[in-house]
Amino acid sequence: MGQKKENVWLNLGFNIVAPSLILVKGKKIFESILPVSDNLDVIVFVSALAFPLAYGVYDLLRRRKWNIFSVIGLLSVVLTGGIGLMKLSRECMILKETIVPLVLGGAVLATALTKKPLAKMIMLNEDIVDVKKIDDALDARGTRAEYDSALKTATYWVSASFLLSAILNFALASYIFKSEVGTEAFNEEVGTMTALSFPVIAVPTTIMFIFAMYKFFGALSKNTGLSLEEIMTQKSDKKG
Repeated sequence: MGQKKENVWLNLGFNIVAPSLILVKGKKIFESILPVSDNLDVIVFVSALAFPLAYGVYDLLRRRKWNIFSVIGLLSVVLTGGIGLMKLSRECMILKETIVPLVLGGAVLATALTKKPLAKMIMLNEDIVDVKKIDDALDARGTRAEYDSALKTATYWVSASFLLSAILNFALASYIFKSEVGTEAFNEEVGTMTALSFPVIAVPTTIMFIFAMYKFFGALSKNTGLSLEEIMTQKSDKKG
């Protein structure tokens, strides 16, 4: 049975829309339903973080597949919560926003020369492509060296996309975070950062990642002699 697909709209709703709205407008909402409290900013902050944290746990349990990207994503949420609740400096938040994609990019780059580069795990998901058919075609044509070279190049591109993400994260976080951590203004800044992270950071890095996939699958098709449709027919072949 193939791995369950992630619901993109649920992902966006829990990880971007809901947290952003709560952080920006949450205090006014909570003021109308809760007694006046000095901890209201903390309640708003925790409530907003509960959404991506709950979604991350739910998705991992539902799809029953842990990977380094999911783990670091959950860790990012926990770090954001820790920085906010402990009222650390804005520099800590900027560092956190920068270091997470750097860790991901470093993890991808570190595997470039190994037998199991992370780029291969990402692009050659066995639930999508027929890995055995690819391996048989490479062996038959004697083009495994060319394939390995293309995979290494793709790994570098994927790592570069995370480096770009780190640079954009640093620039955006430095521009947005101006207030003291733990205040209403800081919560609103976290909401703004969350909302802008998709168009400002995710879109350009995703474009770079798609380019890496395009170049890799072009080389893969050339080295195997298989069309993209033939490469990605594992599920239909199994059903038959």
